[in-house]
Amino acid sequence: MSRQASRNTGPEVAIRRLLHARGHRYRLHRRVPGMARRTIDIAFPGPKVAVFVDGCFWHGCPQHATRPKANEAWWQKKLDRNIERDRETDAQLLAEGWTVLRFWEHESPQSVSDRVAAVVARTKARGERLEGNGVR
Repeated sequence: MSRQASRNTGPEVAIRRLLHARGHRYRLHRRVPGMARRTIDIAFPGPKVAVFVDGCFWHGCPQHATRPKANEAWWQKKLDRNIERDRETDAQLLAEGWTVLRFWEHESPQSVSDRVAAVVARTKARGERLEGNGVR
């Protein structure tokens, strides 16, 4: 397990490259507010958009997840805890006012970057409108 990449995975890097090429600037592996040892894969702090690129095995993809046969009970507990941890992280970020976007590693980087860019643009537009009206 220690050799499994948890950061800068191929799908994550591909998505980041596409976002950067569109002119979007973001922060990498930013800490989740109020949660020690948890980070956002791609964070847009201004509009408060958090993007996670989840591995199919580790996060329980309904299409591609597999369960090891050896030491099955241990793996079941570990992988179920990962899913539970994702839900806790999402809830914390939502409570802090963030928009949370989760994608599977098998999704097309182009379609993921399209959806992320749309949400970031929509969130920025809402934020600029609020600032302009003095509501914040």
